[in-house]
Amino acid sequence: MQLNFTKMHGLGNDFIVIDAISQKIDLSAEEVRFLADRHFGVGCDQLLLVEASEQHTIDFKYRIFNADGSEVEQCGNGARCFARFVKEKNLTDKTTIVVQTYTGLITLWLTHQDEVIVDMGKPDFRPETLPFIPSDNDSQTKNIYTLALKKSINHSIDKIEFSAVSMGNPHITIKVDDLKQYPVQEIGKLLESHPSFPNRVNVGFMQIIDQHTIKLRVYERGAGETLACGTGASAAVANGITQHRLATKVKVILDAGHLQIEWQQGEHSLMMTGSASFVYEGQIIL
Repeated sequence: MQLNFTKMHGLGNDFIVIDAISQKIDLSAEEVRFLADRHFGVGCDQLLLVEASEQHTIDFKYRIFNADGSEVEQCGNGARCFARFVKEKNLTDKTTIVVQTYTGLITLWLTHQDEVIVDMGKPDFRPETLPFIPSDNDSQTKNIYTLALKKSINHSIDKIEFSAVSMGNPHITIKVDDLKQYPVQEIGKLLESHPSFPNRVNVGFMQIIDQHTIKLRVYERGAGETLACGTGASAAVANGITQHRLATKVKVILDAGHLQIEWQQGEHSLMMTGSASFVYEGQIIL
């Protein structure tokens, strides 16, 4: 099978984007893993499928696969790339696009500055929506949880304090004092597949600069640490706002750029604004 694809990225979080409307696509998990492999395939953090919608009120279906072949619910950086892709490929002439994801609808707005605004929906702080199942030894108060970690020879941290929220996919956020010195890779790997998270979890590490600015690193389930994570940025800001640590509009600084996150709380949706870039077009035979 010959496959046409486009390589894109949102602040370095990179994607293989595939038009599954103009070509017939039925990828196995093994084929997704091959395509995502940076040595033998194309290489990406996630693979995005653009599919036709069966409903006239919805413009497209949007499917997301991690580098390990697992299908996931949401990806904010991918959503921005999705919007630019369908517009540039003349799959739509709209600048406001309604998309069906695994867990619901999202709305995307294309701006004149080549940025995309994504309606990320309302953050959901209920533990069962992640899902998160605390053990008897774990404690919580006002969406701040303490989770016991098993000791290992490589780390000295025996418990983690974090906040949990679903942005359509599961996230926890850990507040740290020094993002450069914190063992993101090690702690991220431990928590991503911790038994308290049956569907695994994305782990964000947030350093607060001031009420309007944070720095963030994210260890994503099925992909490891990525250069940027839109849902992770949304989750970190949502958690910070509810704890009165952040203002309602926050600049999130990531390794390869920044996102703007705004949330007025209550019944309002959280809005994310950021760039999306094309890298190259390609063909590959599976």
